[in-house]
Amino acid sequence: MNAAGNASVPQVDKEGSWWVRLGPKLFLSYMVVVVVGASVVHFGALWLAPHAFAQHIRAMQEAVHQAMTGGQISVDLQANLYAGYRHAVDTALLLALGGAVLAAVAVSLFVTFKISRPLRAMVRATEYIAEGHYEERVPVFGSPEHPDELTELAVHFNRMAGHLAHSEERRRELIGDVAHELRTPLTTIKGYIEGLVDGVLPPERETYLLICQETNRMSRLIDDLQELSRVEAGAYELHPRPLSVQALVETAIRRLEPQFREKGVAVRADLPERLPQVQVDRDRMLQVLTNLLGNALHYTPSGGSVMVKAYRRGSEIAIAVRDTGEGIPAEHLPHIFQRFYRVDKSRSRTGGGTGIGLTIAKHLVEAHGGRIWAESPGKGQGSTFTFTLPVSS
Repeated sequence: MNAAGNASVPQVDKEGSWWVRLGPKLFLSYMVVVVVGASVVHFGALWLAPHAFAQHIRAMQEAVHQAMTGGQISVDLQANLYAGYRHAVDTALLLALGGAVLAAVAVSLFVTFKISRPLRAMVRATEYIAEGHYEERVPVFGSPEHPDELTELAVHFNRMAGHLAHSEERRRELIGDVAHELRTPLTTIKGYIEGLVDGVLPPERETYLLICQETNRMSRLIDDLQELSRVEAGAYELHPRPLSVQALVETAIRRLEPQFREKGVAVRADLPERLPQVQVDRDRMLQVLTNLLGNALHYTPSGGSVMVKAYRRGSEIAIAVRDTGEGIPAEHLPHIFQRFYRVDKSRSRTGGGTGIGLTIAKHLVEAHGGRIWAESPGKGQGSTFTFTLPVSS
């Protein structure tokens, strides 16, 4: 059944010729039946007319012979002509009916086979997918270059199955990532407690502070997971109102300015004097800016700098957070907004975040009708995170 396997799903060409669609095909099948019936009537009439004509001529000859011999004419020529005509027409119609029925049976069997075969394949595939076998695909009958409706349905069905398989894979990865992220602080806490119980570690304030730090890490991860769950499910309300971009950026910078100062990283804003207001939820947008600034701070070494720049792009305002930090290799840029994604797989998250902030920021920006993306010249050359917001009307 898995005829298509895991092969790439062909793209549907919606500009294909009209005659490959189901409607014209069904109309053509009806016309076949009509043409067969009409052809049988035509050729049946051509075959029967000479016999009817010859029979009528014989009746006329007999009537003329009876008249010439002085006998009484026993043949009703008009009735004979009508009977011959009716016999010929009835015979031709019966032949046409039989031909049309045979043609209809043949055409319907062909059309039914062409339609029911892919539909039966889809029914079987849906049963497999319902049981959790997301690798199942249906064969694509017809030409993907010039598809009919059933071909399009098969293509989109396979695409849907691919998305389901990808979602299931992401779900498994999420479970594994959450288990790993929780295991790290739990293992540390367990080690400290066992050390206290065995007397290896002294019951001092520093030991309890280390346990408290690991507990805070675990609590922060759980809070971020709850926030991510709400954001991905859309289980939150937005209260958009016209706001100044300058006010948003300056508020976000003030929140993190002490941390920038402590690490020795310069932060500044490059904002035009006259920028139109944006239609956003203030708290959610500050959350996005804080996430991006915190991410830039974490990956920028002491002595580096972070700049926030805003400019207009048509009916949108773009806000970019640019840093002089570690940078991002090109192969990692498409995945940077995935939850728990790490550029350096061996890096511990002890000194960083949970890897969920960028995912939350992406969902919040898209909920406002904007877009967000990351750019970087390469490793060690810094990175820029840019998002857009609609201009307030």
